[in-house]
Amino acid sequence: MKLIEVKQLELPGVQVIRFGRFADERGYFSEILRKSDIKKNKELGFLKDVDFVQFNENFSKAGVLKGLHFQWEPALGKLIRTVSGHMVDIMLDIRKGSPTEGKIILYDMPFDGSSDYGEWLWLPPGIAHGSFFLEDSTIEYFFSGDYNPEGEAGISPLSKGIDWALCDKDLKKEFDEFISKDYLMGNRDKHGLSLQDWSKDIRSENFIYNVV
Repeated sequence: MKLIEVKQLELPGVQVIRFGRFADERGYFSEILRKSDIKKNKELGFLKDVDFVQFNENFSKAGVLKGLHFQWEPALGKLIRTVSGHMVDIMLDIRKGSPTEGKIILYDMPFDGSSDYGEWLWLPPGIAHGSFFLEDSTIEYFFSGDYNPEGEAGISPLSKGIDWALCDKDLKKEFDEFISKDYLMGNRDKHGLSLQDWSKDIRSENFIYNVV
């Protein structure tokens, strides 16, 4: 993998990994991940003990809103990238004791085949994740644990009590415009927990912030 940059976002431990592409008039080729690169690059040290065991692909239509999902048994970290289309990621810190606990951010992840780099987004355990889609999109996920429906839950991104102060203002405006129109949302996500209810739930103690 040709590592270009690792960028820390506003929530501790949430990282953007930019990797290079080898392009010519025919298109491009890129290595998207290599374990030996994780071991030799100090910038990727946060992944050195992560064992990715499940790999998922998702297709979502334009106008879909998802999330905010998380799993505590086993606790899941995830790498996410946009393979096609245009996704905006939604991330909420639910780690007890985190300096950004209860705060949410957005990150724009459109696919651009003409760019000289691609991106992974790394979310450590304790970051509830969702997304909204501005175009039909294909998304790839690498998980650090197996999916367990008995150990997961969700918080509605429309829940009261979420702190949007760290969120990029232009992306927040885009989100507000998105939800002001007709959008598609699954029943489970529509009836997700509020942040306040989750914070009172004994299961929330599974996510304790560790300094990164």
